[in-house]
Amino acid sequence: MREYGLFINGEWLLTAEKHVVANKATGQSLGAISVAGKREVTAAVDAAVHAYQTVQVEPYRRYEILMKASRLLIRDQQKLAQLLCAEVGKPMKEALAEVSRAEQTLLLSAEEAKRMTGEMVPLQGSSGCGSRWAFTLRVPVGVVCAITPFNFPLNLACHKIGPALAAGNAVIYKPATATPLSAVMLCEILAEAGLPAGYLNLVTGSGSQLGRFLTEDQRINFYSFTGSPAVGKSLAKNTGMRRVALELGSNSANIVHHDTDIKAAAEMCVRYAFANAGQVCISCQRVYVHQSVYQDFCDQAVAFAQQLKVGDPLDAATDIGPMISEQEAARAEAWVEEAVAHGAKVLTGGKRHKAWLEPTILTDVQPEMKVIRQEAFAPLFSIVPYQEISEAIALVNDSTYGLQAGVFTNSVNVVKSCAMKIAVGGVMINDGATFRTDNMPYGGIKESGLGKEGPQYTVKEMTEEKLIVFA
Repeated sequence: MREYGLFINGEWLLTAEKHVVANKATGQSLGAISVAGKREVTAAVDAAVHAYQTVQVEPYRRYEILMKASRLLIRDQQKLAQLLCAEVGKPMKEALAEVSRAEQTLLLSAEEAKRMTGEMVPLQGSSGCGSRWAFTLRVPVGVVCAITPFNFPLNLACHKIGPALAAGNAVIYKPATATPLSAVMLCEILAEAGLPAGYLNLVTGSGSQLGRFLTEDQRINFYSFTGSPAVGKSLAKNTGMRRVALELGSNSANIVHHDTDIKAAAEMCVRYAFANAGQVCISCQRVYVHQSVYQDFCDQAVAFAQQLKVGDPLDAATDIGPMISEQEAARAEAWVEEAVAHGAKVLTGGKRHKAWLEPTILTDVQPEMKVIRQEAFAPLFSIVPYQEISEAIALVNDSTYGLQAGVFTNSVNVVKSCAMKIAVGGVMINDGATFRTDNMPYGGIKESGLGKEGPQYTVKEMTEEKLIVFA
């Protein structure tokens, strides 16, 4: 069995304790990765602090490193995609798309390295300051801790590491326990691109244990976390006055008004609901459809869902692969069964084979059901009718989450109402809540998190504004 190490101060380190990483489709071992303890976490922070304080990397050099890393991602695209298929269970077409997105994220981050701009401050506008002038600078925060989930292990890592490095920070990187091997490849690529030792350090292991070690170390200045609300809240509590950026998921809703192209809206909702086996923070989970087109939408959605192929991630024709584990698939299946027991109807799907859950569409759901109230993170969504647009907006807002929402309509008035009244971080018009491109500001409100991602916006989060005044 191949062994993978931790990456600390530019060197690979093996530890006695190992974690076996499984192929999510076959269950076979992909290798064993070393598990970090407190000593290794401390060494990683030591390396990051030392690099940040002693090895100055000028902005243009950061740009060069990130640009080269983006090219190396494309060089290794097939190898990375095959690893994502095995490690995540992601269909090949989606794995290739993730590598392509990760390349774009690093490209965008590279450009931001050249845009660390401040502004002039007009002190002369204040009494007695006629001879003074001032400006601001954006300076790195220092050491950034990046904690990523399993569903997009490469691109979400690039969304944290790329901007952190572009801003001049050093990074401690903790990937999801289920998907650490893509993290190993990313570290190899950045090292090959010329990143100085200590600027990126990889530690792997139990989230609860490493999380405690990482939050206890006061030398870490900033935490960027994507994951569950419970863990995000705990992280924010334990980091005290240090800054955090949290992306904590959603149960994203879409509104389909009667004046839109119903077939196109149904196809888009189905595509967004079942991408990555529904394991997407902004997956289409709730669809509120105007009563007059409700049945038509249901029929169209079922027809599109039944065309999808569930199977081997390495098969180019596969649309839906396994979920991250059989346990998670069983949990989602139980949610469906619980909803049915309380009156919900399954239009299609609902059955599970090991870690594969059929693409599932539900109707006749109630607001208190888990499939509506909580984040499913599975290939399922529910369709609910409404009469008035005000009712639909209220239903969308009846959630503890607020990441993104989608609205399908040709009415300017409906667009205005939804854009202003839906309580989320982003409203997509004539597109689903699941739309995301890597240069847009991405982040939510309520229990969906704090702060914005997208390299331009993340760089601002990971820097401090410093004022310089000349007398």
